Amino acid sequence: MASKNSPAKAKQTVTNRMAVLDPETLNDIEKQSLLELALNVLSMLHQPGAELPTPNQTRDFLRLLLAQRRAEVFGCMFLDNQHRVLETVELFQGTIDGASVYPRVVVQQALLLNAAAVMFFHNHPSGVAEPSHADVAITKRLTKALGLIDIRVLDHFIVTVGDSVSFAERGLL
Repeated sequence: MASKNSPAKAKQTVTNRMAVLDPETLNDIEKQSLLELALNVLSMLHQPGAELPTPNQTRDFLRLLLAQRRAEVFGCMFLDNQHRVLETVELFQGTIDGASVYPRVVVQQALLLNAAAVMFFHNHPSGVAEPSHADVAITKRLTKALGLIDIRVLDHFIVTVGDSVSFAERGLL
């Protein structure tokens, strides 16, 4: 017979405590707490040293991080040569319809962190995730600048509350 401390413990039943939650019955404080919990869980998957989780988890992380912002924010996830997160940085903040992005600043930060690869991200407060001509142009400029120092651009995500677009999936990189 196995003792309490033996490795042959009985299987524990795993339950999903969240399954009983109905978003329509939550008050505003509970909804905010749930969003913060989700962001904390996704942040743990994207902390420095972590390998990138699935593309959908990264997309969800960025949507939770930026979708509620009223002004445009442009940032970068800096990665090592094994695509582990070095740091996620919001580099530029703008207005309701744009943010100035300076390749020099992105390159300096990438060199400072000794990044081998990057993923760009920004939000569209308008709620429309489609890339603008300016989005495509700055992505090309950044890719060219980083390419000169052998840093790969893996993706550029545009996020809104209800949608997100991946440049890599669209063939824009």
